[in-house]
Amino acid sequence: METYKAIESRKSIRDFKAQPIRKETIIKIINAGLQAPSNNHMREWEFVIVQDQATRVKIIDKVQKNYKKKDIETWLDSWNSTDPIQRESYLEAVPRQYTMLLTAGCLILPFFRQPGELLKPKSLSSLNSFASIWCCIENILIAASADGIYGVTRIPFPAEIIHIKEFFNPPTDYEIACYLALGYPADGAERTKQYPFKTEDKIHWNTW
Repeated sequence: METYKAIESRKSIRDFKAQPIRKETIIKIINAGLQAPSNNHMREWEFVIVQDQATRVKIIDKVQKNYKKKDIETWLDSWNSTDPIQRESYLEAVPRQYTMLLTAGCLILPFFRQPGELLKPKSLSSLNSFASIWCCIENILIAASADGIYGVTRIPFPAEIIHIKEFFNPPTDYEIACYLALGYPADGAERTKQYPFKTEDKIHWNTW
């Protein structure tokens, strides 16, 4: 698939077919991720692929399973969210957080080496390793879309991070970036409505 077409076709899907992704395809997609720029040129990224369903259930055990619409609306109100498209997107996406991780054809846990405390950076450059793993993740999402595989990310809450680290026992200086669920979209699965924009409106030439 041509590069721009792959980028434009990338979409967040949360409803998947019960179809696993072949090992060779996963390796190819991860390899695309590893082509991303690395903050220290060392690509200190590691990927745990969770295919075994019993293991996956244990891994996502701390993810909330039953969100209520009222709770999501209260959460959005606390953000002062008034845009109807934004609100609709969250109302559609949040209740699928658990099932999308459970049913995806492949669940990837990307880890990255983080010198110093991630949540207490001394400067903006202290977040370089965090920024570079997300370049890697975006490469993975685009490469997957070229094969008709779509994905979605979810940032784990603190209790989930503790649970994952206790389960896998990674090196102490490695952090998990997100859950990355990849899979073939279920019949009728649709991308959540996106906020409209014009590229020209996002560009500032020589001044803000």
